Amino acid sequence: MTDLSMNDLMKAKVIGRTEIEDLVVVPLFAIIVALLLGAVAMLATNVDLGTIGLSYLALLKGSVGSLNAISETLTAAAPLVLAGLGLALGFRAGLFNIGAEGQIVTGGIAAVITGFSFAGLPTLILLPMSLLAGALAGALYASIAGFLKATTGAHEVISTIMLNLISYRLLDYLLRMPAIQKEGRADPISKSVPEAAELPRLLSFLDPNLRVHAGIFLVLIAVAIVYWLLFRSKLGFEFRASGENAEAARFAGIHSSVIIVAAMATAGALAGLAGANQVLGVLGRATPGFSAGLGFDAIAVALLGRSHPVGVLFAGLLFGALEAGGRQMQVDAGVSIDLIGIIQALIIVFIAAPLLVRAIFPWGFRRDREGGS
Repeated sequence: MTDLSMNDLMKAKVIGRTEIEDLVVVPLFAIIVALLLGAVAMLATNVDLGTIGLSYLALLKGSVGSLNAISETLTAAAPLVLAGLGLALGFRAGLFNIGAEGQIVTGGIAAVITGFSFAGLPTLILLPMSLLAGALAGALYASIAGFLKATTGAHEVISTIMLNLISYRLLDYLLRMPAIQKEGRADPISKSVPEAAELPRLLSFLDPNLRVHAGIFLVLIAVAIVYWLLFRSKLGFEFRASGENAEAARFAGIHSSVIIVAAMATAGALAGLAGANQVLGVLGRATPGFSAGLGFDAIAVALLGRSHPVGVLFAGLLFGALEAGGRQMQVDAGVSIDLIGIIQALIIVFIAAPLLVRAIFPWGFRRDREGGS
């Protein structure tokens, strides 16, 4: 009995170490390689070494080099982390949900409509109600794909792509409706949300241009809740069991259809919350394309974070830093903003190929010793 317990403990220790390597070491080396290859790409386009060094210094300065830079990094990271958490949860459940973009759109427009429709309510009621409306809209929209998969077997990749496209046209239609379109405007733009529905800015007393807002607390709460849901709750265990082996989960009595819809709805709620965060904290209204591809960037964030809530948080901060620093890099060094896209893509390539990273940096990983003490 004692031997069995010791073996179990040793096995748990190995699994924990492997998870840490996948969560921390592999992404760290992937970032290093991506930055090196980004420098090679700049060299190939006749950018001299001095400018490359200046561009990376500007990247650092624009992301964490000042209070304004940190504010912009956190502002850019918030919706990425929220949407990334939803996608990570879906990945854990064995669902490749790439419909976060559409869920962000529906969540954002629902939050805006709720905000200006009940403009007379106080902040303590209107703000939570607008956030809840965004989360519910995202959950319902994602549930369509979950229901189709559970009842007909329709692949979630196809259905979520289609739902993304539908959401764009739905947004265009809604923004032309007299009840939603801003008075006196001919272009598709919604009414502005009242101040009571806005996520308050945290540092406006220091500088009104600092855009970081209370949505960052929403992000931290969401990370904690998703961590608890995945690793401390029965529903989270069922999500993970279905993701690891759906057939075995069914034999264990887990209702796969219910799990599929529940996982998609939860993921959609988080993405809808990301849309609400963006319109209530940054934009103040809805316009065509207000999602700005956040749902697609969130896929990269979830992958970089290894579908772990804490990993997604740090991955979102990294991508937020790249976005904020990329603008500074373009100003200071004259380097194209497209380079940031190249670096992000390279990071994802290496994250998706952990064996390649381990082969490039074998000294960075501990090897299990068979038969060792």
